Amino acid sequence: MMERKHLSSIANHVLQRSAEELGSSVDHLVKEFEAKWTPEISDGSYSRFTYDMMLAWDNPRAVDEESSTEESIGKEKEDRKIQVKEPTDEDDISLFYSDQMPLLVNHEPSVEEDAFMWLSSLIPLAADIVNRRFTFETLTAPTGRRLFYPAYDRFLKEINNCMRHLQKQAKPKGIELADDEFILHVEGTATSHRVVRHIGGSSWPGRLTLTNYALYFEASGVINYEDALKIDLSRKIDHSVKPVATGPWGAPLFDKAIIYDSPDLQEGVLLEFPEITSSTRRDHWLALIKEILLMHNFLSDFKVECPIQAWEMHARTILSIIRLHAAREMLRIAPPSPTEFLIFSLYEELPKGDYVLEQLAQSLKRVNSGQPCSASSILRKLNLPEPNVLSLEAKIESEVSETIAVGKDDDNKTSLETAINQARKEGRGVAKARAVMGGLKEEGIGENATILTELLKPLRSVFPWFREILSWERPAMTLLVFAAIILIVYKEWIGKALSAGLLLVVANMIRARQERLKDKQKEIVVCTGSDHTLSTRENIVSAQYGFLTVREIIKEANVTILKLHSVLVSRAHKHANTVMLAMIGLAIIFAVIPFKYLIIAVVFHSMITTSPLAKHMVNNQGGDRNRRLKEWWESIPPTPIRVINEAPVSPK
Repeated sequence: MMERKHLSSIANHVLQRSAEELGSSVDHLVKEFEAKWTPEISDGSYSRFTYDMMLAWDNPRAVDEESSTEESIGKEKEDRKIQVKEPTDEDDISLFYSDQMPLLVNHEPSVEEDAFMWLSSLIPLAADIVNRRFTFETLTAPTGRRLFYPAYDRFLKEINNCMRHLQKQAKPKGIELADDEFILHVEGTATSHRVVRHIGGSSWPGRLTLTNYALYFEASGVINYEDALKIDLSRKIDHSVKPVATGPWGAPLFDKAIIYDSPDLQEGVLLEFPEITSSTRRDHWLALIKEILLMHNFLSDFKVECPIQAWEMHARTILSIIRLHAAREMLRIAPPSPTEFLIFSLYEELPKGDYVLEQLAQSLKRVNSGQPCSASSILRKLNLPEPNVLSLEAKIESEVSETIAVGKDDDNKTSLETAINQARKEGRGVAKARAVMGGLKEEGIGENATILTELLKPLRSVFPWFREILSWERPAMTLLVFAAIILIVYKEWIGKALSAGLLLVVANMIRARQERLKDKQKEIVVCTGSDHTLSTRENIVSAQYGFLTVREIIKEANVTILKLHSVLVSRAHKHANTVMLAMIGLAIIFAVIPFKYLIIAVVFHSMITTSPLAKHMVNNQGGDRNRRLKEWWESIPPTPIRVINEAPVSPK
């Protein structure tokens, strides 16, 4: 076959390989070679071929091949120099890779990020279009942000191995899985790590299975497993899953468990993932369960009712979880962060991530699961059984194709990419701010914290009362309190109300004098000892949790003050401008509108927004506002602080 002179050698090689596989000519192959080939992953032909495609995309022309190679080599050397010089948060990972580097790199040309993104947009196997940059950065973190063939080949083979492993798993006992329900993770079997469910003071080991619809736990019997307990994650109810500490007889000794709760359950389902040192397994399960919950929330919030579109989103979520499994197998000693691979967890955490999900929902409406670049088609290539829901595919595809205008899909991809880039940009700013916060020196806490906690104990009874009022748990009392506040403010009886409050304090002081409380309570006793009814280990854990709680409160207070200082001195210029504009607006409002009407408006707003009816009507809008405010606050970089041991010498 004649080589095309205007193409590089690797590009000619890709064309020749494609023609051989398809039994076609290069001329006929030019427009369709990406879509028609369906190779086997396990034999390495797919990884080699697609890697060559990325290299050809990087260097398509023969005139640029030699210069590009030299430039690439020079850049790789420079990247390695930079990586050695600059300390990063991934120093431990880099040390691990210093021994494992021969398994991930070779002397062949490497692939850059743009080529990886291009291939992922055509064939979403190694990465999804919405998180491909994050996946590439994670896979290439120890190799100077460049992807080498050994790492790429191993990643794809691990994906194939994970798929085969999951397809071999037994279904939960006594459960008939839905047609489009597939097992995504299993532990607690004879060949995997233990999972223990705690019910009161008893513990039950068993098998835990996660699917794209539910979580199943099967307690171990004498011979076989008992019938599975099903936790439906697809229902639109108030799910709650969070980390928790547990241990023998319910003692909170080990922070390696999760607890799932919902209105349907009388008590939460407590599952422990025992391991010797870290809580990596627990965190992994927690991330996967949250991802499934977020996926179903996404389908419900954006009203994705078309079976084809819903299955496409299921397929993308299944693939993202499989990629995470593959990456964890590939990087066992230093497992990557789950959010870099999981779509919904990533954009739940990133600033403006909800904008990305909105664009994702729009793009999903134009999905055709028969397309060779759809996630559902990738699962078919990986021999995942096809759901019966796709039997409607031909009819729906014909209807959808008639309604989609030419160019709409490209416009939607552009909008999605713009939203992703904006979220990444905002995320970098928040990451920098968090890095500064994480660098604050944490000092020890003495007995003053214990004394302060003891002195504030009387206030604990006040907070539940306020919570009952604001949450409308006692509607009559809530209405009475709000009416009294509005009446006092409107009649301008604030001075009289303060007088009544002061007289009430005087009355309590007189009562204390008459009852001679000063003689009965000559001192306030603060106990720093341990509870003798508890074991030594329980006391240590309880003290540790209390210490960590107080330390976090003090740390948050320090960070808040430093953020406010950063705004006041315009270190955070953009945020300072926002604050100044807001303060100018408030100043105008305070100057024009009588203050009592502002207070009445605030009270009315609080009364309406905290009512059950208003919560139901504006739940999503309020969540968006709170998210925007939180993202804005987290993106403020606090003023750096440096702690010195010796006082500076003042000039005489």
